[in-house]
Amino acid sequence: METARKITVEVPPDLLEKAQRASGSGITQTVRTGLQLVAASQAYERLRQLRGKVRFTRTPAELKADR
Repeated sequence: METARKITVEVPPDLLEKAQRASGSGITQTVRTGLQLVAASQAYERLRQLRGKVRFTRTPAELKADR
């Protein structure tokens, strides 16, 4: 079972309200989603740096036929 840490965070009320409206979730889930997005942003940046540098050995037609 995964353990969780309880934290206290000061957040501007308008920012929290906007984030909750955007996520459609409560405070805890909104904060978790935000933290996941921040954590994933590093992986997205690494992928962006690879743009145009990866060579595929299969053609688009081969990939489509492999479905």
